[in-house]
Amino acid sequence: MVLSWGLFYFLHTALAASKLKRILKAKWPEGYKWYRLFYSILSTLLFLAILVQAIFLPVELVYPATQFGQYAGYMIATAGVIILMRSLKQVSMKSFPGILPEKISKSKPELITSGMYSQVRHPLYFGLLLVFAGYFLVSGTMGALIHLGCLILYLPLGIYFEEKNLISHYGERYREYQKEVPPFFPKIHKKRG
Repeated sequence: MVLSWGLFYFLHTALAASKLKRILKAKWPEGYKWYRLFYSILSTLLFLAILVQAIFLPVELVYPATQFGQYAGYMIATAGVIILMRSLKQVSMKSFPGILPEKISKSKPELITSGMYSQVRHPLYFGLLLVFAGYFLVSGTMGALIHLGCLILYLPLGIYFEEKNLISHYGERYREYQKEVPPFFPKIHKKRG
């Protein structure tokens, strides 16, 4: 399971690299417009393969399930799903997975800085972390711990490379956004009074 997640995260990062995209765009301009769709399909298939693998993992409890743990787990996972849904609502569901082919033009998609993206720069990662953490609290299994642990190990690396791509793409505008909005955990604002 750890190796499967390692492969998934490695491909997720490698295939999203700006350098690879520039090379493919230069060498394969007509086919490149479908790169995002290929990337999305491959990621989905790899993710589904991991889910199938997880089904056949022997159930090994890390801790005994408690009513409080399950309640907390469901609440945390639900919060994660809400964050994911609100974040995806702000993204074009045709462009994001590549259903609409990427234009070869120089025009850049607009940087989203409102809604969930005004609270954290990576709300999709934050939502996923909450879903995986909630799943672990509900099930208490070694498999759920592996899923959560692999995600926690990958997040700093994934965010680092994603931010490099975003700086390359948006330049100073993204750097300003970085100064204003935290990468992962929302700021807790104290009320003045």
